[in-house]
Amino acid sequence: MPLPLDPVVEKIIPLLPLRDPTVMTPQSARDSLRALADARAAVPPPPVEHVSNIEVQGGAGKRPARLYRNGSGRAPTVIFFHGGGWVAGDLETHDRQARNLVIETGAVVISVDYRRPPETRFPGAFEDAFAAVRDVVGRIGDFGGDLARVGVAGDSAGGNLAATTALACRDAGIKLAGQLLVYPVTDVVGNFADPTENARFPSRAENAEGYFLTRATMEWFCGHYLAEMADGADWRVSPLRAKSLAGVAPAVVTTAWFDPLRDEGHAYARALKAAGVPVRYHEGEGLIHGYFGLGDASETARTEAQRARADFKALLAKGV
Repeated sequence: MPLPLDPVVEKIIPLLPLRDPTVMTPQSARDSLRALADARAAVPPPPVEHVSNIEVQGGAGKRPARLYRNGSGRAPTVIFFHGGGWVAGDLETHDRQARNLVIETGAVVISVDYRRPPETRFPGAFEDAFAAVRDVVGRIGDFGGDLARVGVAGDSAGGNLAATTALACRDAGIKLAGQLLVYPVTDVVGNFADPTENARFPSRAENAEGYFLTRATMEWFCGHYLAEMADGADWRVSPLRAKSLAGVAPAVVTTAWFDPLRDEGHAYARALKAAGVPVRYHEGEGLIHGYFGLGDASETARTEAQRARADFKALLAKGV
């Protein structure tokens, strides 16, 4: 039997935002996520030696980004994409996640501020993510300096962007050492509103509400990201629908047991394995969507996130 919901996390759930799409607007979603990050201002962030705001190439011009690193020697380089349903997150809301990646993997981390919907709908975020990776790889001497140890990472919608960018890199001949997909969105066909599509993933019903991220909120996010519902079949939105996953970078995939996205994340891990891609999978027992941001409060969340980052560190160290 799976572990029950972590009691510390259970107490936190009522304090978390983005749970009622009936009253949510893009701006209120952004404000609430930023407020959650600001509420932790009194808690010192994980210490990183060097943090600077930079720019990287996006799909339609330069995009703001933030570079994090410890030390100055050659190191792996990770391009990180924040979550927030494509709509709401930013560099600030995921600052601590980026810092923990630096500390626990030894990599230089570049967190990318991609264009968000509804102002820019699909494929804007994907195009920014892929362009950023191409830019960083093309200027690798400005970052970690080692083309054999480049990876992509992201959580939730950012995990979706990391997964789709890894596929695009494969097709473009860009070699990645690994991808870290943290409770990723992998199948948007039906916009989380179609009963037949939802039935393919029982977690969408089992965890539809009550555990922070709801199925209805995912429907709201998808409705803002996609101008046309038919776009959900595009592999750049739904990597699980890609014709082939063979040859994509080795992956670390995490899910959370009490998350509507659990089963599609697990399905993506299985599909990668079936295509011959090395995969390490963490099912996140006792945890909810967003647990990578709850490590300061929950030992269960902290330990599970550290296990995943350790696996990702091993992929980066091995290189291509």
